[in-house]
Amino acid sequence: MPRADITLGDLAARDHAFYGLVWAGTTLTALVDRALVRAHDLPLSWFEVMLWLHGQSEPVAASDLGAKTLLSRSQVSRVADALQARGLVERSTAPTDARSVRIALTPVGREVFAAADATRRQALANVFNDLLDDEDIQALETVWEKLKRHHVR
Repeated sequence: MPRADITLGDLAARDHAFYGLVWAGTTLTALVDRALVRAHDLPLSWFEVMLWLHGQSEPVAASDLGAKTLLSRSQVSRVADALQARGLVERSTAPTDARSVRIALTPVGREVFAAADATRRQALANVFNDLLDDEDIQALETVWEKLKRHHVR
């Protein structure tokens, strides 16, 4: 049985743009997640935590990761547990507060992140990087910055 050609109907341009963002985010996220799991047994949520850790020169408080990622504090804790079990991150206590846990990538974690990031880039090559020129990327950056400035969590 052939699929019906359904549409969103008569949506205002702003509504159409919003659903376009939702579609793009959902579609690209699923694509990258599948590629990371297939190649590295590394879900996108784990990769996201590693991405933030990769950019830091010092261990990061788990609560700070929760504020930056799209994960809740308890999700960050579970991801950190899983990453630690694989030897990809290490935990330490903060020098000024023994109750605060700080997380950092291990050397192996940095290697795995680099390989996973190459997989992410490869997964996005045909469906994002090759389709969008520098002006498109700048336009997206402008949109994200406007939206991030007014983001309420």
